[in-house]
Amino acid sequence: MQPQGREEAASSIAPKAAQVAPAEPVPEGPPFPDADLMYIVDLLPEPERERYLAIRSFLQSSVRQPSIDYWNREEFPFGLLAGMGQLGLGGLQTDGSSKLFKGLMYVEVARADVSLSALVGIHNELIVGMIDELGSEEQKHRWLPGLTGFTQLGAFALTEPDHGSDIAGGLETSARLERGEWVINGAKRWIGAGTIADFALVWARDEADQQIKGFIVETDRPGYRATKICNKIGLRIMQNADIVLDNVRIPESNLLPGATDFSRANRLLRDSRAWVGWQGAGIQLAAFDVARSYSLERRQFGKELARFQLIQQQLAEILGNASASLALMAQLARIQEDGKLEMAQAAMAKATCTRLARASVAMGRSILGGNGISADYEMGKLFGDAEVLYTYEGSYEINSLIVGRAVTGKSAFV
Repeated sequence: MQPQGREEAASSIAPKAAQVAPAEPVPEGPPFPDADLMYIVDLLPEPERERYLAIRSFLQSSVRQPSIDYWNREEFPFGLLAGMGQLGLGGLQTDGSSKLFKGLMYVEVARADVSLSALVGIHNELIVGMIDELGSEEQKHRWLPGLTGFTQLGAFALTEPDHGSDIAGGLETSARLERGEWVINGAKRWIGAGTIADFALVWARDEADQQIKGFIVETDRPGYRATKICNKIGLRIMQNADIVLDNVRIPESNLLPGATDFSRANRLLRDSRAWVGWQGAGIQLAAFDVARSYSLERRQFGKELARFQLIQQQLAEILGNASASLALMAQLARIQEDGKLEMAQAAMAKATCTRLARASVAMGRSILGGNGISADYEMGKLFGDAEVLYTYEGSYEINSLIVGRAVTGKSAFV
């Protein structure tokens, strides 16, 4: 047998080589584009999962980028709120959604903009929730349709200039019943949406029985003054306000009948504290999104940042923190559904997720280098917002002490 020539040999093996190693299609983007390595979203039933995906798409395409300019200018994006209202984000508290779906909505709004997630969360947990559960039938009829459609806004007015962590015992705003009207005097501070709301849900101490009660105070009443708090380092879209109540008169019927002592509001305040844990998970996913995208586009020393070991380590840690936060919150949603949620679990979730958020955005800022301090690249915006999450709805330290008291039986507050 004559040996084959080089041309014949090559032609005989070429088809086999092509069959063994076909060309692979180039992926359009990175693996796990939604960064849900633990498949938390798959826990939703199909109808909720479809709704979740539609709302997430809207938030990423229509809210995320426009929010940066509003954040820089400390202005409120009313136009964006209208679209969110059309998708039902103003009525999550009353539309029958599962606790997991509602929580994941808070995640996705925070992933697009943390300020707007604060508004959506406070609106649902503390405004719609309070009126729906503690309000009169007349109050529900008057306010809930506009609130759930996001055509009206409320402000939750509890914190005072001299009382934050000790507000339950130190609240100074007073209410006096006088000839069929409540007369309210006092001051409130850090009140979200205080300058743009249609009414404030004001907590004041009844002079007659010294109980802390909840009142609906329309913001156009004489004696109500709200001044925007400027120059914040985070949540710059949220219109926080200093509020002065100077002999504000409201009808006797503006008292929430279910909020005639502060203990009646405790369950909703507990749920609101847990809600910040979802925000903590959402801002971490946002930090991962921004950092991963930047690392794949930015080139240094002739190659993408994503090819460097230290960058990959930080990306893995950010996503690990976010995934741990999501898993913790998914379990919290389950015990909420079972009616087992207590303040200790809510405090642990809030403290843990915001602590991890602070660490995650710090790593994200590091990955972006000098560009990480600019809001134009988003990470600087997230860096400032994370500091607010760490502090509000009970500071990290206060929530830690709540957990410590629960597991030791000893109070360390005083």
